[in-house]
Amino acid sequence: MKTKWIILLISLAFVATVLGCIVKFLRTDDRPKVVIVLKDLDTQYWKIIKAGAEKGFRDFDIDGKVVAPPYGSEEDVQGYMLEKVLKEHPDVLVISPFESAVVMSKLKQAVENKIPVLLVSTDAPLEHKTAYIGTDNFELGRKAGELLASGLKPGDEVALITARNFGGEVLDARIKGAMFSLEGAGIKIVTEKAGLPNKPELVRKAMTMILQEHPDVKGVFATTDIMALSALEVVKEHAYKMPVIGADGIIQMVESIEDGTLTGTVAQNPYDMGYISAETALKIIKGEGVRKTIDTGVDIITKDNANQKLDLLQEWLR
Repeated sequence: MKTKWIILLISLAFVATVLGCIVKFLRTDDRPKVVIVLKDLDTQYWKIIKAGAEKGFRDFDIDGKVVAPPYGSEEDVQGYMLEKVLKEHPDVLVISPFESAVVMSKLKQAVENKIPVLLVSTDAPLEHKTAYIGTDNFELGRKAGELLASGLKPGDEVALITARNFGGEVLDARIKGAMFSLEGAGIKIVTEKAGLPNKPELVRKAMTMILQEHPDVKGVFATTDIMALSALEVVKEHAYKMPVIGADGIIQMVESIEDGTLTGTVAQNPYDMGYISAETALKIIKGEGVRKTIDTGVDIITKDNANQKLDLLQEWLR
């Protein structure tokens, strides 16, 4: 008798598991389908956007996924991924686009096929895009320049470092915003290292040249945190002490503020970008109106709030 009860219980558990899988499968089929295509999933910034998006998928009951080409791939690889994504006929496509001809042609194809396209983190000149979700990059640059100038005095020299293959309009806006604040404060921009690959060894080389050619430089603004951290390494190696401002608010930059290496930096809100992308996609699917530009804001990180920011970053990346 005992053996029969054990067999019955095992059978019931098996049936319950099978039924659960069937219900889950049917439920997934009924849910709105959203695909988010990012620039990579290997660096911290994009991992945080993914974490925010996946939280949004759970909260809003969306059948969603986040994909991206490997870090360092040619820009066209994202376009080839888009070709596969479009064959899946998502209800909404969310993308942080490279502006290659292949990528832009696939996005135009999505629009022509009546698939709403949301741009996240990186805006692009795509006709009939549904919305842009992300940072006002001129405002980010303006706040970064303001923060950099706050620790300097009129006449002091600073350097600007910017990347390529990241989004031309994005970086141009950041540089213009920084120059607006710095020049307004009487700070002298003595050099701009533009179009660098977003790779640590090449940024370190560029920063070394800056210190050799401009030994009186008193500060640096870099358009990404990866570049800012590489520049900071060189600054420390040469026994300089100066503010180095980045743009993304990744863990290493915030740790540098917490340990006193830096006094502050500016940070985007990538987690919010991901979460709001999922939320906005659902609104579109439901036929609700959305704003053409959804600004996710810029935070100033200082010693006072660095620990709180670190806790959040670590939680999002678990």
